[in-house]
Amino acid sequence: MRNLLPVLCVLSFCAFSARAQAPALRAGAAAVDITPTEFPVNMPGGFSANIADKAHDPFHSRAIVLDDGQTKLALVVVDVLGAGPDVLNEAKAIAAAKTGMSPDKMLISSTHTHSGPRVNASSESGARYYKTFVEGIAESIIKAHEALKPAAVGAAAHPLPDEVFNRRWYLKPGKMPLNPFGRLDKVKMNPGTSPDVIDHPAGPTDPDVSIISVQDLKRKQIAVYANYSLHYVGGAPKGEMSADYFGEFARLMPSRVRSDENFVAMMSNGTSGDINNIPFGVIRPPREPFEQIRIVAQKAADTAWFAQRKIEKHRSDVRLGMLQREITLKYRRPSAQDVAEAKAVLAVKDKEAIEKLPRLAQNYARSVVNAAERAEDTITVQLQAIRIGDLAVCGIPFETFVEIGLDLKKRSPFSQTIVVGLANGRHGYLPTLEQHKLGGYETWLGTNQVQEDTSVILTNNLLEMLAELKK
Repeated sequence: MRNLLPVLCVLSFCAFSARAQAPALRAGAAAVDITPTEFPVNMPGGFSANIADKAHDPFHSRAIVLDDGQTKLALVVVDVLGAGPDVLNEAKAIAAAKTGMSPDKMLISSTHTHSGPRVNASSESGARYYKTFVEGIAESIIKAHEALKPAAVGAAAHPLPDEVFNRRWYLKPGKMPLNPFGRLDKVKMNPGTSPDVIDHPAGPTDPDVSIISVQDLKRKQIAVYANYSLHYVGGAPKGEMSADYFGEFARLMPSRVRSDENFVAMMSNGTSGDINNIPFGVIRPPREPFEQIRIVAQKAADTAWFAQRKIEKHRSDVRLGMLQREITLKYRRPSAQDVAEAKAVLAVKDKEAIEKLPRLAQNYARSVVNAAERAEDTITVQLQAIRIGDLAVCGIPFETFVEIGLDLKKRSPFSQTIVVGLANGRHGYLPTLEQHKLGGYETWLGTNQVQEDTSVILTNNLLEMLAELKK
C-alpha cells in the first residue's frame, strides 16, 4: 500500500495539471444603440431616392467576445444594409486600441436590412451618423470585452423551411421579358406569383436556423448568435426605418431563454443572395406594416429555441482559432460591343424612345460604361474562418448565393458550419459559375462586379482555412 501512495499522488497531480492546462473559456456580450437621431435620413433605394422621416424600431451593433486564453475573437452583427471594409476597419482599429485585440480577430457582418440608413459622410448630418455608426460598433466590442467572464458554449441547428424561397425562377415559354441590356436571361428574379408565368425555381434554399449558444457557469444565457439564409423581409411603410426581422428576433429571444440581465441575441444574414421571403406560386393574405417581419422573427426565435434544446452540453474547454486571408480578384470588364451598345442606349434622349427601351436600360448602361472606365483592375477582399470547438464560422463579404453556403457546409471538416454573408464588407452579389450561365439580376454587370469564378476561388480558400483550423 505504501508503494501505491507515490503512484496515486503522481496520477492525482497529472490529473490536476491536465485540468489546469485545459482551456478555460471566457465570454462577454454587449449591444449598443446606433439608431439615427437626425431626420430626414437617406436609405437605400435602388435608382431612386428613398427618404426616412423616423425609425420604427431601434438599430444596434451587437457583439460577442470569446477568449480561451490563447485566442481572443469577436463576432459582431450590425443593423445596416451593408458597410464597406474601410468603415468597418475603422471601427476595428478603435476597438483594438481599447481592448488589445487584433483587428483580424474581429468578424463584423451587416444584417442587410433594406430600411436602414446609408453610411456615408457626404453631408454634415451624414458625417455625424458615420461617427455614431463607427464608434457604436467599436463600443459594442469594447463593452463585450469588458464583460468577459467564465463561460461555456454550444451549437446546433434546426430547420425553418417555410420562410425561405429561392427568388430566381424559370418562366413558362414566351414569358421572359428583355433584361436591361436588351437580351433574354434564362431565369428571372422575383417573377411574381402567377401560375401562368412562373415554372420552377432555379436553385435550392437552406432551411436551417443555426445558433451559437453562450452561457455562464450557472447556465444562464449570456448570448445567442443566430444565422438564417433569408435576405430580409421588408414591408415597412414608406418613410420609416426598421431593423427588419433581425432586430425583432433580438427583441424576442430573451423570452425564449433563461438569461442574465445583460443577455444579447443577434441574427446574422447567411447565404441569402438568391433567397427571399416571397412564397412564389402561393397567394399570401395581405399584411399590415411590419406584420410579416414579426411573423418571421417569431418563427425564427421559436426555431432557435428548438435548436437550443438540441445542445446536449455547453463546454468551457473548447479551442478557439481564427484565420484571415486577403484575396485579390479581378474586376469584370465589358466587351467593346457591350460598351458601344451601352453608349447608344445612353445617347437616347427622346422621352418616348426612352420608354420603349427595356426597363432600367439607361441605369445599367451607365454601369457598363463605369465598369469599362474603372481605373483599377483588381479588388482585394477579406475572408475569415473561425473555430469554436467543433463549430466553424466562415465570413464572406458578398451577398452570397445559397448554393455556396450549402457546399461549404457539406465539405467542411467541422461537424457544424455557419456561413455568414456581408462579413467585413459588401462587394455586390456572389453567384456560382452555374448561376452566372443563367443570367438574371444578380449576375448583371453592376450588381456583380468580380470575375465569374469568384465563388470557386473563395470556396477553395475557405476550405483550406478550415482544414488548417481543424489541425
